[in-house]
Amino acid sequence: MKAKRRLKVLAVDDEPGILHAIQRVLRRDFDVVLSASPLSALEVLRDQEIAVMLVDQRMPEMTGVELLRKAREIRPEAVRILITGYSDIDATIQAINEGQVFYYIQKPWEPEELRLIVRRAGEHFQLKKDNDRLVEELKQANERLRRENILLHREMEAEYAFDQIIGKSSAMQQVFHLLKKVIPTDVTVLITGETGTGKELIARAIHFNGPRKQKMFVSQNCASLPETLLESELFGHVKGAFTGATRDKKGLFEIADGGTIFLDEIGETSPEFQKRLLRVLQEGEIHPVGSEKTIHIDVRIISATNRDLTRAVAEGKFREDLFYRLNVFPIHLPPLRERREDILELAHHFVQKYALKMGKSIAGISESALQLLQEYDYPGNVRQLENIIERAVVLADEGMEVTPELIDLPGSAGTAARLGETVSGKNPGLKKRVEELERYCIEQALQRHRGNISRAARELGLSRMGLHKKLQRYRVDLKRYKQS
Repeated sequence: MKAKRRLKVLAVDDEPGILHAIQRVLRRDFDVVLSASPLSALEVLRDQEIAVMLVDQRMPEMTGVELLRKAREIRPEAVRILITGYSDIDATIQAINEGQVFYYIQKPWEPEELRLIVRRAGEHFQLKKDNDRLVEELKQANERLRRENILLHREMEAEYAFDQIIGKSSAMQQVFHLLKKVIPTDVTVLITGETGTGKELIARAIHFNGPRKQKMFVSQNCASLPETLLESELFGHVKGAFTGATRDKKGLFEIADGGTIFLDEIGETSPEFQKRLLRVLQEGEIHPVGSEKTIHIDVRIISATNRDLTRAVAEGKFREDLFYRLNVFPIHLPPLRERREDILELAHHFVQKYALKMGKSIAGISESALQLLQEYDYPGNVRQLENIIERAVVLADEGMEVTPELIDLPGSAGTAARLGETVSGKNPGLKKRVEELERYCIEQALQRHRGNISRAARELGLSRMGLHKKLQRYRVDLKRYKQS
């Protein structure tokens, strides 16, 4: 452990005997520097970091008060102590009032009294020094946060710029047209579409390209919390509002004041919660749970749902008045199966994204793999396509392409059959189709079991020897699957 650095005390007196007496009293706790004249004391102050000054009032070159006044200009942080006689009390009081003296000691002084006062002065110096250091560190940290916040906003603006949202299909072009109209406004937006179509991506694009982009964007999935916790999360609560509420908590609406709040899965909320949300939209104010306090907010609301809210209103499951408040500007995101012309561009984008993220060199994606992806219906939409590509990039060898055997399309009964077509041509013979299907099933089993022959054979209903023969026949490299 690093030894604590001893503080320096500067003692100034024209009588050597008194200086040495001071040194004997203080040397156990401090490094004591002695000076027999005010002028030499000023030189010491210029050259050394002095924590405490102990100065006699009556000296020939200048008084102690005059010396401390000059010392304050050189070492303003040093704690100044004046040693004075009874006849000098008026000058001492003036020095204290002017802030030049923190303590004074009357002659004749007692050794223990001197030691105690100087110790306190040293503690005062160290505390102030530590506080100044912490203030400076806090100032630097705030400046770093300010710069990082600016950079983060710029990165977010770049990430959610229009050119980062992929979609050349006519359906997506219509979405872009609507976005350009609504972004400059403060209009409430309702985004509809199946799960995985990118509703939050569109909500962020609206915020980070709009007039509120310098303020907060906060997001909450309304289906992920029970009603009581959802109210607390959005509106906040006060201490003691419910069991576990040990302190006041700001809600997301208050945090997002001046910015945007995104309410995902709004169709899953209860009628009672919808009533509270309607009040926020109508009056622009919230009441934290357990409080009568009214908090006025200015927040743009963007909501999203994969449900048919029109039907939910007709069935009495969603408040009609809230629906009309939320549905001021509807934007519908088409499922990926209705914008197949975007699949290839999305696939290339995700290959590049995850290759960069994983630090892998991937040569792209093969034509046969692209054709396989083009034919799938994607019940999970763009999110599912992204997950499929991410997995394929993980499995792909360094420097190689993403190929069909690396692509897993769940729930697609025709995947393996279509694989036979894409690999062997448009009209392969039955024997070739069967071989391609068999090889595909073997490779999938090896991937799932990381090259474990026994487990893969058991899944396929083969013996270890039977599976080895097929691996030799189809020239399958077992090492590749063990490595993956």
